[in-house]
Amino acid sequence: MAFLKNRVPLILIGLVFILAAIGTAGMVISDPAGFLQRIAVIALIGMAIYLLFRRFYKASPQKKEQRAFLKAAKRSKKRLQQKSGEHHANPTSILSAGKKKTKKKTTPSHLTVIEGKKAKKKNRASF
Repeated sequence: MAFLKNRVPLILIGLVFILAAIGTAGMVISDPAGFLQRIAVIALIGMAIYLLFRRFYKASPQKKEQRAFLKAAKRSKKRLQQKSGEHHANPTSILSAGKKKTKKKTTPSHLTVIEGKKAKKKNRASF
């Protein structure tokens, strides 16, 4: 009896698909132009809904942050590949290891330091 319980939904779904195929075939045979027109209208409505959804979903701040993160990750990966590529590509750099150039460290312009009152102690008795 347990195997019959599992087959009931499968049989119902198969029956629905068979009826849908018969109905579609009947529409194509009786009115092909009307069938194509209905399909075109459904496709246009679906495309309009998809474009509206994409337009409004795109404006979310989380999506923008995610894109910025992915862009920064790509840059970082590219920079690391360039550094490792320069190190392996130039064999004379091994000989001149003692003459390393010190690069001036630059801070990114999009990051700012916010200074607070770190030295001021809180008076816990006033709470």
